[in-house]
Amino acid sequence: MKKEDLKGLSADDLRNELNAEKDRLLKLKFAHAVSPVENPMRIRESRKRIARLNTELTVKSRQA
Repeated sequence: MKKEDLKGLSADDLRNELNAEKDRLLKLKFAHAVSPVENPMRIRESRKRIARLNTELTVKSRQA
């Protein structure tokens, strides 16, 4: 999801996406601890997506 896509979401949608992405990251970390994940770059991408969601959520909360 691009930055432009995130700007169109409401604060509630951003929180839902953030929670889903955190769950996804947790599952990836557990899977990677048990046996190496096929594409370990997905962990990094997930962390970056969480950071983008947090940033956009902060921007939305400051505007309100």
